[in-house]
Amino acid sequence: MIVLLTFLEVEMSAPATAAPILRFDVFELDNRVGELRKNGVKLRLRGQPLQVLTILLERAGDVVTREDLRAQIWTADTFVDFDHSLHNAIARIRETLGDSAETPRYIETLPRRGYRFIGQVEGIQTAGISADSNKKSAEPPQVATPTEQRRALILPLFVCVAIALAGWLTWRRFSTHSVVLPIRSIAVLPLQNLSGDASQEYFADGMTEELITELSRIHALKVISRTSVMEYKGTRKHLPQIARELGVDGILEGSVIREGDQMRITVQLLDAPNDRHLWSEDYQRPLRGILSLQREIAQAIAQQIRLQLTPQQEAGVKAARAVNPLAYEAYLRGRFYLNTQYTTSQGLNAATSYFEEAIRKDPNLALAYAGLADVYLNMAFYRHLSPERAYRSAKEAVHKALELDDSLGEAHTVLALLSWQYEWDLPSAEREFTQAITLAPSYDCLRAYHSTYLAWSGRRAEALAETTKARELNPGSSFAISESDIYFQLRDYAGLVEASRRGVASDPNEWLEHYFLGIGYEGTGKRADAIPEYQMAVKMSDGDQDATAMLAHAYATIGRRAEAEKIVRNFKPKLKDDYVSPYMIATIYAGLGDKDRAFEFLEKAYQQRCLDIAWHMRSDPRIDNLRSDPRFQNLVRRIGLTN
Repeated sequence: MIVLLTFLEVEMSAPATAAPILRFDVFELDNRVGELRKNGVKLRLRGQPLQVLTILLERAGDVVTREDLRAQIWTADTFVDFDHSLHNAIARIRETLGDSAETPRYIETLPRRGYRFIGQVEGIQTAGISADSNKKSAEPPQVATPTEQRRALILPLFVCVAIALAGWLTWRRFSTHSVVLPIRSIAVLPLQNLSGDASQEYFADGMTEELITELSRIHALKVISRTSVMEYKGTRKHLPQIARELGVDGILEGSVIREGDQMRITVQLLDAPNDRHLWSEDYQRPLRGILSLQREIAQAIAQQIRLQLTPQQEAGVKAARAVNPLAYEAYLRGRFYLNTQYTTSQGLNAATSYFEEAIRKDPNLALAYAGLADVYLNMAFYRHLSPERAYRSAKEAVHKALELDDSLGEAHTVLALLSWQYEWDLPSAEREFTQAITLAPSYDCLRAYHSTYLAWSGRRAEALAETTKARELNPGSSFAISESDIYFQLRDYAGLVEASRRGVASDPNEWLEHYFLGIGYEGTGKRADAIPEYQMAVKMSDGDQDATAMLAHAYATIGRRAEAEKIVRNFKPKLKDDYVSPYMIATIYAGLGDKDRAFEFLEKAYQQRCLDIAWHMRSDPRIDNLRSDPRFQNLVRRIGLTN
């Protein structure tokens, strides 16, 4: 084909018909690199809007029908709503050009027909052009030679070939490079903060998280977790690479501008493996309508990728209530601290203050109550507050959240954990886990907690399957911790060593990995190897009680009693002014062989409904020498667990 075109150019001595650069007013579209520039500055227009503009410019002055655009851009294998996508593409072009549908300077809408570019377009060639073809020859007419006669017959053939080739190249440019499959997995990349105010970064991050939460409610859609997508904040990686790393076929990206009580969100959906634009939209709303906006965006995306929403999900958009802007701002600040400092007392106290501020400003904000319940649960888990105070406060907050909005999967997750760890009500825990998964199937923390509960219940296959789901939702983060906890609950110490070694290799600074690796070594009889891992866990966690108790127990079992007893003495004074888990003290006495003192502190842990009772008692190797004692059997019966 190239040979034919070269011959044609020699025969005809004419320039190519398609100009590489199309210029109009202060704009120019460079077809060679696929860029639109204004006064030489590249503009952010790509994908389908850029393709539509290219077609309109190349056919300036002519009506380009909707059918023409559909045939060239929205091919049969594109799984989006054509009418909505075309409308958004034209809107994006007009916004970029500063044009108006009512008084157009560039793009005219012809109702029910299509569009026409009405500006003056100049095509710029990059190669030299031939002499003026209109120059009249002064030579008298001559009779054609046989060679000229043959050329006269062949030229029309080459013209037909050239036209066919030009049409084929146009089709290739606007068609997909590969078949576009339906989008069933998506990642929401961190929204850009375009407010010009770095202090508003928490707002952009918060909006990203809330969009992830809303999309996570859609059953047929796998949504990557916040933890994984935040790794790509400010990244320069190409979309196909991000898609491969996260294992998704769709990416949502965009920006947010917050000015006073007004916000503007721009989002666009892309076929990630092919870096192809599918849909985009701009939303401008008062901040008080932010809840309905988040659900509206989620619903629009579901419609674009042809997912069926449940009646409850469709009703959610209409049911979303207005929110006090100051309350929602406080809520987002609380979420920021809860997400970034969830293990420290300072971070959790800051989150508590912001959630309480949000509730004072808007007593009906269910999200703030759910956030507060999460905080208290973490305070109990990381032993910053006594179980009685933490669980009572968490229970009050979560019930209020569900009273205001029963569709919050995160709140049902908290209720499942409370039922399991505090109330020891296993049927309720099962019911709440099931309800939470129904409402938020892509909530990765829920999947991780549920996998641990299943392992604790002895359901190995189900637990490992649930861990796989959690890992798929959070591929950017090591889920070896969750996996290690499962092998710990199953008392599979060989598996625990393997999982924890992977975790240490993935993140050497995560103390829980060293903690679990120590347990794995101890469980497989390698106590000498366990000690350095426990020491590392204590150092990295700044003296976490569980890691410290593990170290003390290990010291006791290898004959280093003085060091174990010193740790117990350091624990005890804290009982007066800070919370120390009596269960942890019990494990040290068990290692020292003092069963009476061990049961004394186990009884205190039972009376306090200590978190560690539910989490550790079935699997903890530190208390194995107590399991045959009648007192232990009595304790198990009172808790309602089976040994």
